[in-house]
Amino acid sequence: MPQILPSPEELAAHAAAEPAYAQWLRGRGPLQHSPQTQAAVFRVAHQLVQYGLQPDLDSVYRMFIALDRLTCAGLWLVAHMTYARRVRLDGSPLQSDDFKTIPEGHTGGALNMVPAYAGYLALNALSGKTRGWLMGQGHCVAAIDALNVLTGNLHPEQSAAYEQGEEGLNRLVRDFYSYVQAADGTVAAPLGSHVNPHTAGGIAEGGYLGFAELMYAHMPLPGETLVAFLSDGAAEEQRGSDWIPRWWRAEDCGTALPVMIANGRRIEQRTDLGTHEGLEGFKQHLRRCGFDPISFDGRDPAAFVCTLWEMEERLQHRIEELGRGILSYPLPIPYGIAETVKGYGFYGAGSNAAHNLPLPGNPSSDSVARELFNQHAAPLWVDPQELAQACALIGASRNGRVLERDNPLAVRRPIEPSIPELHYRSDLCSPMAALDRFYVDLCAANPDLRARVGNPDELASNRLGGVLKALKHRVAEPESELEAVDGRVITALNEEAVVSACLANQGGLNLVASYEAFCVKMLGAVRQTIIFARQQKEIGRPAGWLGWPLVATSHTWENGKNQQSHQDTTFCEALLGEMSDMVRVVFPADHNSVLALLPEIYRSRGQLTCMVVPKRERPSEFSQAQAEQLAREGALVLEEHPGSDPLLLIANGSYQLAEMRRAAIRLEEAGYPYRLVYLQEPGRFRAPRDNWELQVVADEALTARLFPDHCERRVLLTHMRPEVVRGHLWPILPDALKTSVLGYRNQGGTLDEAGMLFANRASWANVLAACARLMDVPRTALLTPDEAAAVAGKGDPALLR
Repeated sequence: MPQILPSPEELAAHAAAEPAYAQWLRGRGPLQHSPQTQAAVFRVAHQLVQYGLQPDLDSVYRMFIALDRLTCAGLWLVAHMTYARRVRLDGSPLQSDDFKTIPEGHTGGALNMVPAYAGYLALNALSGKTRGWLMGQGHCVAAIDALNVLTGNLHPEQSAAYEQGEEGLNRLVRDFYSYVQAADGTVAAPLGSHVNPHTAGGIAEGGYLGFAELMYAHMPLPGETLVAFLSDGAAEEQRGSDWIPRWWRAEDCGTALPVMIANGRRIEQRTDLGTHEGLEGFKQHLRRCGFDPISFDGRDPAAFVCTLWEMEERLQHRIEELGRGILSYPLPIPYGIAETVKGYGFYGAGSNAAHNLPLPGNPSSDSVARELFNQHAAPLWVDPQELAQACALIGASRNGRVLERDNPLAVRRPIEPSIPELHYRSDLCSPMAALDRFYVDLCAANPDLRARVGNPDELASNRLGGVLKALKHRVAEPESELEAVDGRVITALNEEAVVSACLANQGGLNLVASYEAFCVKMLGAVRQTIIFARQQKEIGRPAGWLGWPLVATSHTWENGKNQQSHQDTTFCEALLGEMSDMVRVVFPADHNSVLALLPEIYRSRGQLTCMVVPKRERPSEFSQAQAEQLAREGALVLEEHPGSDPLLLIANGSYQLAEMRRAAIRLEEAGYPYRLVYLQEPGRFRAPRDNWELQVVADEALTARLFPDHCERRVLLTHMRPEVVRGHLWPILPDALKTSVLGYRNQGGTLDEAGMLFANRASWANVLAACARLMDVPRTALLTPDEAAAVAGKGDPALLR
């Protein structure tokens, strides 16, 4: 939507008539305003007054003057956070003792983020609307913390630490990368190297570059606006972000404003976007993907204000044209490109060194570096009275609107969902049928909770045909009854993209299902979310989003028909290593045990659940009462054959339970006592690693009831790798000489289930061989000679089927 901009002559006349505009034109320190930005500010100022958002033009221009002062002060403070142990608010040069002996900081990126975040704050102030923000390059957090401290946009713990004038700022710069620990080993300062729950308004760490690009469009709900600051290096390498126009819908998505900080450098090399040809090529690429790129001066905070305003205006105009039938999906999504150089505003801008420590030496011991620091910090210094006036002007705008700290995305807490009726079964069926029906019913019962299904595979193949029929693939041009413009299934052969769509949907109901082997590609995104949620809990502001399941189906033991790339238990093993109060790892064996888990999963807050679920028809193993007990307690005694010194058989996984049952029959026939326990949630029986995890592990009484001490000899057959399980479950496997753990041994190929079990020495016969060893009896006490030969690798495996 092209804009008619004023001519240079009109701008000169306007400056003569508006002293505040003329004052702003002069810039501040390194901040200079290009003719394009001058014209954009003129236009935005008039629109703000016309819309009734500002009383007059002078008020707008005074805000832009304040913005320049705030930005310079932010640049000044960020440079001090990297290098200095103290600040001098009188602007006098720092001496050698004023500097850190070991400076640290992602300085260049943080300097680039100062005008970006300052512009975001100013836009909120000018428009009277608090938008959310997201920063993909979370290592640039110094910019956010510096500006939040200066403007008083803080959580209580940061306010108490850093708002006391010069002394507060001294503590801020000392705390940054101080590595100081509390007595319990945790980080002592309410500050971090990346966005964290102490960062006011922060909603994601941004430690994994590229995930913000996949998430931002799915974050805001209708009526909300999110400004997403993105990395040019990540944009070059995370192609899933190209599909955002394919997924965005005005009917169920809030306004999403992506802004790339195009500083031309990743860590130690130039990006393609650091060249004119690369940048123009990227714009063409964006247009082909359905974006509407808008380049602007990324060195000028005013340009951020004007571009974000323009992006909102363009998107709203297109939504109106959509309503009139002029446009159809995908709508061109405005995409800001902030053209700058790495570390603009300080020494070393544009160099590789700008990424971390731009000075050529350590100013605490190097006089040349010290002189350069003082030389380049001086133009950024703002008189404290001037700065106080600027910050007061921005702060006054918050009268009647929430702090950026409390933007809607940062305080997300959807209503508790209504749980539909549960339909237990007793027939042979796919356990995935329980999830399929439940999720469809759950979405129908909760129309106000936005549904998102992440699908990197085939929902029908994974036995979620009902979900697909009810919710449909989201497409721009439907080709079948299973596709719709407003479909809620996000489908792409990119596990990171689809899981990010659900991780971002913190205002609704989510479901992700994938082949177990390919879930591994989701790990980074999942881990970033659960770490951030854990930290929120630890500081007393727990995440409020509703829990949901990551379903690993078509799993390792069912994927023998494919090659070994499809046979991988890493996903559940890795998540078992995370804190059990943040992510549960469960192995329901049948329809009923899946169903009994779901209500609590979707009622939980700030917690994910990895469900490893078979998709093929499985026998009904548990009654409703047993399934519900399993969901509560994590394990269940299924069978006992009485006698002295019984074997303790522990099954973990659906196919593993079937093998254990077959082995138990042989033990009973041979007259050996045993107890068979199904272990559905291994993490409940680990040794807690902190007080939060202590609250979710099984108590001593339950553990003793399920795994009594008198059962010394124990055989565990697991879905996972045996070594992983041994490590996590040492409390219920206390004596290595009297226990045997069988499971996935990285063996496979094109095999069926029985072949997979045999190849991994995890069949019923291998269980019996382990029992014989622990009881110190020959294998032939439990197996026929031919079966024993097969187990030893000297016979025919087909005998064991």
